[in-house]
Amino acid sequence: MSSAPVFLRALEDSDLEFLYALENDPAIWGVSDTMAPVSRYALREYLAHAAADFYEVRQLRLVICAPTDGRAVGILDIFDFQPLHLRAGLGITILSAERRCGYALAAVAVGLEYARLTLRLHQLYCTVAATNQASLRLFRKAGFRRVGIRQEWLRTDAGWNDAVELQKIL
Repeated sequence: MSSAPVFLRALEDSDLEFLYALENDPAIWGVSDTMAPVSRYALREYLAHAAADFYEVRQLRLVICAPTDGRAVGILDIFDFQPLHLRAGLGITILSAERRCGYALAAVAVGLEYARLTLRLHQLYCTVAATNQASLRLFRKAGFRRVGIRQEWLRTDAGWNDAVELQKIL
């Protein structure tokens, strides 16, 4: 286990199998609005265009790397960028085998600095299922504050879940 700071890097062609494993994990489909597996072909096409300008595509996906050996442990997404308002959504996914090692909190901290200093964003927001206590704790520890609840926002196999809206002014 490690609680050392992580580093973020751009996606590379060599990340194909890592992305394939991450995107095709049914355990996270509910939080990523995914309903079907993603093909290697689709991921290759995605990787071919992943370096597009943030202001053009309005999203950025960064690989979270372990501090000791640089292996990919997760993804930090900055999405739904609104240039006029200088805000964007923030999402994070850590490989199931790498959870509870401190990578998520470290990655969010690095991501916040990157969003503030490099992207010059004013604020970030996230939407978290009310039942996802681990993510709610993570974003609270990172300084996000709860700004609202969306009633029955997320459909699950068990019915409907509320979604908690969180925000951080940078």
